[in-house]
Amino acid sequence: METKRSDVEEWKKKKKKRKRVTMKQKNLFELWGLKDPHPKPPDPDDVQQSRAAAASPLNCPFYKKIPAGTPFTVDAFRYAPVKACSAYFLTHFHADHYIGLTKSWSHAPIYCTNLTARLLNISLYVAPSFICPLELGTEYNIKGIKVTMLDANHCPGAALIHFRLPNGQSYLHTGDFRASKLMQSYPLLATQRINLLYLDTTYCNPKYRFPSKEDVLEFVVGVTRRYLNNHPKTIVVVGAYTIGKEQVYLAISQALGVKIYANASRRRILRSFGWAGISENLSTNGKDTPLHILPISSLRFEVLQRYLESQYGQYTSMLAFRPTGWTYSETIGENLNLIKPTSKGNITIYGVPYSEHSNFTELQEFVQFLRPEKIIPTVNVGNPVNRGKMQSYFQQWLKA
Repeated sequence: METKRSDVEEWKKKKKKRKRVTMKQKNLFELWGLKDPHPKPPDPDDVQQSRAAAASPLNCPFYKKIPAGTPFTVDAFRYAPVKACSAYFLTHFHADHYIGLTKSWSHAPIYCTNLTARLLNISLYVAPSFICPLELGTEYNIKGIKVTMLDANHCPGAALIHFRLPNGQSYLHTGDFRASKLMQSYPLLATQRINLLYLDTTYCNPKYRFPSKEDVLEFVVGVTRRYLNNHPKTIVVVGAYTIGKEQVYLAISQALGVKIYANASRRRILRSFGWAGISENLSTNGKDTPLHILPISSLRFEVLQRYLESQYGQYTSMLAFRPTGWTYSETIGENLNLIKPTSKGNITIYGVPYSEHSNFTELQEFVQFLRPEKIIPTVNVGNPVNRGKMQSYFQQWLKA
């Protein structure tokens, strides 16, 4: 999940006092898997604000509703109950998409992929009776509409959702995705005209032409090898979301032959993926491996210094990676070797443009492949100027 700068703006403003940064939501010791010697009780003001927010209904945006009389919404849980909605779809397990889902959810069935369904159960404790897992690539009849989920090339379990209506119209909701050539071989996309496309426009700006994930992974592995050769007592930290960015630390683990240390919560989530070999590559003890995973929001010098000091002198320096498309620079472009890290003392941080969203060129190629009748952007839609620019891009792409 690249942090979106519009889709959750309103939500962030309402919670600004109690959620300034992710590291203030959870205790550092808990995130690192260490014991806090001085636990604090919950702030009563936080509890009151949370209850007030929950009691304030919001109008569901049009781009989260599937039209033409369908009873469907996509990633619209924070607006529930949505009028006339009898089936809620979740594209993937990122907080800005599942906001509103709690263990007390009882409005209507939730449709998602198998992996996302497991995460809803083990992380949010949503009642299994409301979770309806769908296999990727399998067509289902839901409320008289044919629904198929396709791999979105985003975080684990993320899906594009294809809706085929009784009148023959086809809609595609991308959720969050990184468009790829492989998607052009999906039979549903290759053979059926898409009448309406709900498009992830996180990076729908010509200045965002960041390199492929594969190129960034190769760069990260190369930097890590060289750094450890020069500084053997280095701890390597990769910033990640609850899910997402797994390929960055898996690439380092495989290339260097080292295990991955993460706290118990993250290990539990990783094991839930069901990936071959993942459990054997996880370490329960940070002393056994130099590769550690921390929340991406904790990649700040003062926080990393505290973490380094918590390692009991085993390491003398730290190399950290912040993998997100927001670190991309037009001046660097695809020449990753021009990336300059930031250093302070014995800590070095690399911002690398590893993104799980489509860059501008990939969006263009995807749209030109599909040639939909209409496109509805789902990110950065709050500003009319942004909306106008995006629509002009869409028109240019479809005319070419």
